[in-house]
Amino acid sequence: MPGTTSEDVTPHGEQADEVRSFWRRLGLPGLVDVHTHFMPERVLHKVWDYFDTSGPLIGGVEWPISYRCGEAERTAVLREFGVRAFTAMLYPHKPGMARWLNGWAADFARRTPDCLHTATLYPEPGVETYVREAVEAGARVFKAHIQVGAYDPADELLQQAWGLLAEARIPVVIHCGSGPAPGKHTGPEPIARVLARHPRLRLVVAHLGMPEYEEFLGLAERYDQVRLDTTMTFTDFAEDLMPFPRRALPRLAGLGDRVLLGSDFPNIPYPYVHQLHALERLDLGPEWLRAVCHDNAASLFGL
Repeated sequence: MPGTTSEDVTPHGEQADEVRSFWRRLGLPGLVDVHTHFMPERVLHKVWDYFDTSGPLIGGVEWPISYRCGEAERTAVLREFGVRAFTAMLYPHKPGMARWLNGWAADFARRTPDCLHTATLYPEPGVETYVREAVEAGARVFKAHIQVGAYDPADELLQQAWGLLAEARIPVVIHCGSGPAPGKHTGPEPIARVLARHPRLRLVVAHLGMPEYEEFLGLAERYDQVRLDTTMTFTDFAEDLMPFPRRALPRLAGLGDRVLLGSDFPNIPYPYVHQLHALERLDLGPEWLRAVCHDNAASLFGL
């Protein structure tokens, strides 16, 4: 299987020791992970069922879930790892889901103080209304998933919502790259059209825009509010499937103040610590690692 490592059989307790050792070596108070998934249990179980089938949206590859456990245990694992703040990345795949998901996420944030209150959206009538409601309820980050939702992010139905989020300066973690499998509206061009209309929108491009890494680095270089998260990138699993071009590492280093740690926990086919080791072995230096693993997100969210 792609990405198999000796870390795969490490128990959670030993993993926690390794994760804590990692951030302590850097002199950090912990980690901030901007790309973790919490959603209603029946929805998450459907997501896991899809991963179990190696479906086309994940490129047809074998993808075991490393942290397949209940909500309380998953939260406890992140706390054991020393993750100071995390998100509840959730997303609709059809109209009528987003408002309901936002209600669930608001409740989860109320009972989980270390989770950044997360919300989502979908191109449908009324989207601006429920986005405004989520913002007024205290949402601190939004999630958009262009591949699963199969919609054009530049859809006219979304324009007022994007404008509202840009004005509110609320980051949007957006899966818009064409990995692990392309969608009708994935890739840099649709997002470039959104940014042309909303240049102050705080987009956080998930997975560094995998596999169109260099194109999305270009958008971040052009728009100073665009950021990128590291989710799954540089791991053995991702490098086997969609390797990051080493010629682009200096550009990634140059954007060190706008790269954020993301993991995709719990939906990862390897231990959490492997993502951290993958970033460390880039050899971009402790200052870059400190910024990526904690300081950039702490600044963005005022932690």
